[in-house]
Amino acid sequence: MSLVRTLDLKSYTHGSQAERSKFADEFGHGLKDIGFITLEGHGINPKLIADTYAAIEKLFSLSPEIKQKYAGESGGQRGYTGFMKEHAKQRTVGDLKEFWHVGQELPHGHPMTMDYPANVWIDEVPELKPLTLSLYRELERVARNMLEALSLHFDLRQNFFSDMINNGNSVLRLIHYPPLEEGMPQDAVRAAEHEDINLITLLCEATTSGLELLTNEGEWYPVEALKGQIVVDAGDMLQRITNKVIPATTHRVVNPKGENSSRYSMPFFVHPYSGYLLETIPSTITPDNPERWPAITAGDFLYERLVEIGLIKK
Repeated sequence: MSLVRTLDLKSYTHGSQAERSKFADEFGHGLKDIGFITLEGHGINPKLIADTYAAIEKLFSLSPEIKQKYAGESGGQRGYTGFMKEHAKQRTVGDLKEFWHVGQELPHGHPMTMDYPANVWIDEVPELKPLTLSLYRELERVARNMLEALSLHFDLRQNFFSDMINNGNSVLRLIHYPPLEEGMPQDAVRAAEHEDINLITLLCEATTSGLELLTNEGEWYPVEALKGQIVVDAGDMLQRITNKVIPATTHRVVNPKGENSSRYSMPFFVHPYSGYLLETIPSTITPDNPERWPAITAGDFLYERLVEIGLIKK
């Protein structure tokens, strides 16, 4: 039996009250138990996912000189970040990956446009913009459903969590893990063990395996998302708000054994808007679990973590 529960989102979006409550209960307990669940029935068109992956492959096949023209935007929050530029919080060796960030696209004149860097679009792959913005909106829709279910699990008002992501600072990360080559640092891995910064992460199926989570027993467990599935995991912001009732589970992407090919993935990191105050939910504070962290805005917390992982230099 898999440690990671597989849930069908349609039972929440189109189910009876009992089915909605069951989904919320299983989602909440899945995150509490292991920090991960696998999601089906999300309604995202598989062609959109396939076409976006094709555009990603085209993007990363461009020369380093072309990609580098689109680098360095706001500590890697938008556009291109080069190979081995990011490292895990407790490490100094960079991960064996390069990536591209697409963020929130707000209407011209929106008062929150000053809070976020502008997206960077690449002339050489014009289809990247419409595809990634469409996928961004679809993943935002799914995230809202998941956060509403989480509110139900905690017996909070329906929009308690989902209101945090209205015009939020969520990021779609397009990742390329190149084939391993001689001369790479011996202790470098595709993505070293880490916890995500944000509320929850939605990961459409990757092109190859490699994702592993760290169990409560201290063992590494492979997590596979089949075609049409999304892996959902909890991040540090959700851990902070829930006073670690929901943990941010450590995970990694290991180097390939055997076939040495590129790996592509596109996690969607669900963030609150920058000014949202990350405060502990009162019901999660008990004599056995006293309040662990002071309040901090989502923007300040994100900045601290971007410094820790090497994307912003103090």
